[in-house]
Amino acid sequence: MVKELIINSTPAGVTIALIEDKQLVELHKEQLNTNYAVGDIYLGRIKKIMPGLNAAFVDVGYEKDAFLHYFDLGPQVKSLIKLTKIKRNGSPSGNLLEDLKLEPDINKAGKISDILSKNMLLPVQIAKEPISTKGPRLSSDLSLAGRYVVLVPFANTISVSKKIKSNTERNRLKKIIESIKPEKFGVIIRTVSEGRGVAELQKDLLDLVAKWEDFVKKINKTEPSKRVWGEMDRSSTLIRDILNPEFTNVYLSSPTLYDDIKTYIQNISPEMEKIVKLYKQKEPIFDHFGIEKQIKNSFGKTVNLPGGAYLVVEHTEALHVVDVNSGNRTASKENQEENALQVNKEAAKEIARQLRLRDMGGIVVIDFIDMHKPANRKMLFDYLRELMLLDRAKHTILPPSKFGLVQITRQRVRPEMNIVTVEKCPTCDGTGEIKASIILMDDIENNLNYILNEQNEKGITLCVHPYIEAFIKKGLINLQMRWFMKYSQWIKVKSKSSYHLTEFHFISAKDEEIKL
Repeated sequence: MVKELIINSTPAGVTIALIEDKQLVELHKEQLNTNYAVGDIYLGRIKKIMPGLNAAFVDVGYEKDAFLHYFDLGPQVKSLIKLTKIKRNGSPSGNLLEDLKLEPDINKAGKISDILSKNMLLPVQIAKEPISTKGPRLSSDLSLAGRYVVLVPFANTISVSKKIKSNTERNRLKKIIESIKPEKFGVIIRTVSEGRGVAELQKDLLDLVAKWEDFVKKINKTEPSKRVWGEMDRSSTLIRDILNPEFTNVYLSSPTLYDDIKTYIQNISPEMEKIVKLYKQKEPIFDHFGIEKQIKNSFGKTVNLPGGAYLVVEHTEALHVVDVNSGNRTASKENQEENALQVNKEAAKEIARQLRLRDMGGIVVIDFIDMHKPANRKMLFDYLRELMLLDRAKHTILPPSKFGLVQITRQRVRPEMNIVTVEKCPTCDGTGEIKASIILMDDIENNLNYILNEQNEKGITLCVHPYIEAFIKKGLINLQMRWFMKYSQWIKVKSKSSYHLTEFHFISAKDEEIKL
C-alpha cells in the first residue's frame, strides 16, 4: 500500500489529507491557535463535585466546564495533587520525581468527594475535545506521547504494545527501557519501536523527560484554568503517530511548515527525511492531487459506489445511521443472494473508509441488504472486521443482528469532520425565490435606457439566456427592431447557455461588462 500525506496551509489553518493508493481516507483540519486539543494539559480548578455521577466539573477556561470522572483520575492522583501543592508553594525541589514520596493508589471503587474538593487546583489533560454542546472530557492520569514511547509519571510499570507479537522482541524492548527510564516513571512502548535500537529509544525518552520537566516548572507560574503544556500541532502529531516505511511522499504547500516538518522528521526518523517535499506549482495543491474532487464526492448525505449502489448517511446527536441501497445493481443477472453479498462487500469497504474520513464516533448502525444464508452474513462480518483493522481509533463491531443490522462503537475524541458539498444557488442566492419573470423585460429596458441615454454608450451587446434571446428576436417587428427605432442604434443580443433564466448582462464595445 502506497501512502502519502498532502498538507495544505492557508491563513485560516492547516488541512491534512492522508492518501492510501491514491484514495482519500483521512482528512484533518486544524485551525490556527486551536485550544483544547487532545493531549493538552491545563491547570484546572474544581468548580463542582457531583456525588451522584461520581464526577467533577472543572474550569479549564472553556465556555462550558469540563467533565472529570472518578475513573479518569488515575491511581496516583494524590501524588499529582501533592506535587502541584509543592510547586505552587514555590518549593525549590527538582522537577523529576526522585525526591517526591509517592502517595498510595486511590481505591478503584472510591468516591470523588474523598479525593477532590471545590476550588482545588489540579493539572488535567484533554482526553476528548469539546463536541456539540458538551465541554471537554478530562483525565488527570497524565501521559506524554513520543514517537516510540509514552511517558507515564508516578508509575513504575513498563507496557508493550499488543501489536508487537514476538516475545523475544517484547523482552528486548522491556530490558532497554528498564535500563534507561527515570525512577517513578512508567513507560508504554509503542508499535513503531519494534526493531529500534537503544540510541533511538533513549533519545525519544529523554525528549519526553525534558517536556515533563518543562511542564513541572510552569505549574508555579501558570494561572488557574490556563494551559500549562501543549501538544504539538496536528501535522506533527499525525506524522509522529502514523509515519512508517509505507509512506512515499509528504507534500506541503507552505515553505515555513515544510521547514518545521522536515526538521521534525530529521529528529525522529532521519532516513525518511527525503520524502518531505515542498509543492511549488501555481495550481492549488488539493486540486493538483485530485483531493478537492474526492472531498466533494465523499461527503454529503448520499455517497455513490462504483458498481451503481449507494449509501445514505444520516447523523443524529446520539448515533450515525448508514443505509445500503443496491441502486441499479438490481438489474444484475446474478441471483439475489449473490448480488446482495457483492453490494454489501462493496458498501463495507466504503463504510470503513467513511468512518475514518468523517471521523464518525459513538454508535454507528449499518443497515446492509438482507442476506438469508448465515455463511454470507459471517463472510460480510469478517470482511468488515478485516477492513476496520486499518482504523487507528478504538472500535468494537457486533455481528449482524436478526434484522441484518451491524452495530459499531467507535472512539470519538474530537468533533466529526463535516464538509458542506452543496453550493448556494446563484439564481435565488439561497432564498428559494427569484424575481417575477414577467418584469424581466421591464428591468432590461430600464437598464438599457440608462446605459444609452445617461451614459451615452455605443455598440453595446445584451447577453441573456437562450430562451430570452428567442423571445427578443421573435417576429418581424420584434423587440430588437423596436429598440433600434427608439434609440437609433442597433443593440446586439447574444445567448449564453450558462446563464440562468432571469440573468442578463450588458457588454460594452470594448468587450467589458457594464456594471449597473
